[in-house]
Amino acid sequence: MSKKIAIIAGAGPAGLTAAYELLKRSDVHPIVCESTTAIGGIAQTYNYKGNRIDIGGHRFFSKSERVMKWWFNILPRQGAPAADTAMRKHEIEYAAEAVVEYLCKDCMNAQIRRTSPDPEKEDDVMLQRPRISRIFYRKNFFPYPIGITLLVARRLGFINTALIGCSYLWRHTFPLKDETYLDAFYKNRFGDRLYRTFFEAYTEKVWGVPCSQIRADWGAQRVKGLSLRRALTHAIKDLLSSEFKKQQEQRETSLITRFFYPKFGPGQMWEAVTKQLRACGGEVRMQTRVSGVHTKDGKVTSVTLENTVTGAQEELACDYFFSTMPIKHLFGMITPRPESRVIEVAEGLAYRDFLTVGLLLQKMHIQEQGKKPASDAPDNWIYIQEGGVRVGRVQIFNNWSPYMVKDWKETVWIGLEYFVNEGGDLWVMDDQKLIDLGIREMETIGMIKREDVLDGCVLRMPKAYPAYIGSYTQLGVVREFVESVPNLFLIGRNGMHRYNNQDHSMLTAMLAVDNIVSGRTDKSNLWEVNLEGEYHEEKKEG
Repeated sequence: MSKKIAIIAGAGPAGLTAAYELLKRSDVHPIVCESTTAIGGIAQTYNYKGNRIDIGGHRFFSKSERVMKWWFNILPRQGAPAADTAMRKHEIEYAAEAVVEYLCKDCMNAQIRRTSPDPEKEDDVMLQRPRISRIFYRKNFFPYPIGITLLVARRLGFINTALIGCSYLWRHTFPLKDETYLDAFYKNRFGDRLYRTFFEAYTEKVWGVPCSQIRADWGAQRVKGLSLRRALTHAIKDLLSSEFKKQQEQRETSLITRFFYPKFGPGQMWEAVTKQLRACGGEVRMQTRVSGVHTKDGKVTSVTLENTVTGAQEELACDYFFSTMPIKHLFGMITPRPESRVIEVAEGLAYRDFLTVGLLLQKMHIQEQGKKPASDAPDNWIYIQEGGVRVGRVQIFNNWSPYMVKDWKETVWIGLEYFVNEGGDLWVMDDQKLIDLGIREMETIGMIKREDVLDGCVLRMPKAYPAYIGSYTQLGVVREFVESVPNLFLIGRNGMHRYNNQDHSMLTAMLAVDNIVSGRTDKSNLWEVNLEGEYHEEKKEG
C-alpha cells in the first residue's frame, strides 16, 4: 500500500516544521513546495558578499518548552565562547552537554549525547545573545519597551514626564471602555500622552494607516500583559535582584534579557531542517509554486504545481494539504470556487510589505545629545522614532552574531528596515536610489556619515506582515470554510493571517500534525495558539 502524501505550500518555519513532524511521527510523505530559491520564508538569511541579513530580526525565545527543545535538537546550545564574547563582556550560560535525536534511523540509530559545540570550531550551534533594543528619539536613546526612570525623565523633560504620569493615572482611573482599535488599547496601557509621544506616529509608519483603523488584536498579540506599570516594576526588580533578571520564563516576551540565535542567522535553522528532511526521505522542491488546489466531495484531492523557471505544470494527488501562503492567494486558486462571501473576505485581506537596505560601514557615527559621537552601539534593534524619515528600525547584525559579518572586527553591518506597500514608491525605487535614501536618512538623524559607507544592497520581502485592517474582522468566514474541509490545514503567519512569532507558527504546524496522528478533526486548537496569555506574554505563577 502506498504512503499517504501531504503537500505543503511554503518552506518557512511552519511548512518545514509540519514536514519534519509528519516524517518523524507518521507514515505521511511530505512534499514541501517553495516558489523562491530561499529556504526559511521571512526567517531566511540573505547572504550578501559574506555579510548576512536577518529579515525583520528573529529572536529564538519561546515560552513553549516543546519549541525550545525542538530548536536545540537541530542546533545545540553553545558550550564555549563565541568570537566576540570576551571583547563585549557577554555573560553566557554555557551548555555542558547536548542531546540530539536525529530524524530517521538512516542518520543515526538513537539519541546521542555529545559535548556542546564550540562556535569557533563548529557551525551547527545556537548562540546565547544579550537582548538590547532601544528607541532613538530627538537624538536620545530611550529603553524599549518604554518605562519611566530618572534617565528617561531627564531626556523627556521633567515637566513632560510629570504630565505623562498624570495622563497615565487619569487613563488608569478612567479607561476607555471600547478597545476595538489599537489607539484605545495603547492609551489604556500607557496613557494618552505617552501614546502620542512613542506609539502613534511609529505605529502608523509601520502599518501605513492610523491606529484608529487597526484592530487591537495586533496589540494584544505583540504586547499582551505589558504596561507602563509592569515595565517600571521589572526595571526596579532588576536593580534589586540579579536572580530576577535571569528568570526569563516569568517575563513578558517583550522584556526578555537574553535569547538564542543560530550562528549564521535564522535561515541556518531552516536550512539544517531541510537537509535532514531530504536525507530522511522527505521532499523540498524549490522554485515550485502551488498554482491550483482541487477539491472533491469536501476534501482536497490534488494540487497543481508549477515550475517557476520553466512554467511546466503537474497535478499531484494528495491526502493532506498544508498552506502557509497568503489566504488571498490560496482562495484564488481553489476549485471549485468557494461561495462568494468566502472569496470576498479572502480578497479583502490586507498586507504590509517590507524591505531592508543593508549598509556596510567602517564605523557608525551616533550623535547622541550631550555625548561624543559613538562608533558603535550594543543594540540588536534600534527603533527610529524621529519624524521626517521613513526608516522604521535599524538592525546591527554584528550584535546578533559576529558570524553574520564577514569582517566583524573592522566593519559594522546594519540593516535599515522600511515598512512599505508592494508597488508603492519605495518598493519600485531603484536599488541604488534606495541605498542613497538610506544613507541620507541615517545622516539626517545622526547615526552614520556617508564617507564611512563601504557597500550596500536592497532586499524586498512581499507580504511580510498580515494587517489587521481590511476584511480582517470577517476572517471567521474563512475559518468556517477551512473547518469544513478536513484535510486542509492553514498554518503559519500568512497561512492564518495572524501576526505570529516564529514559535507560534511552528506550534500551529505541530498541532496540525498532532491532530492528524490522533485522528482529531476539530482544528480549533490551531487558532488558539498565541491567544493564551500564560504561554505568550504574561506567564502565570503556579
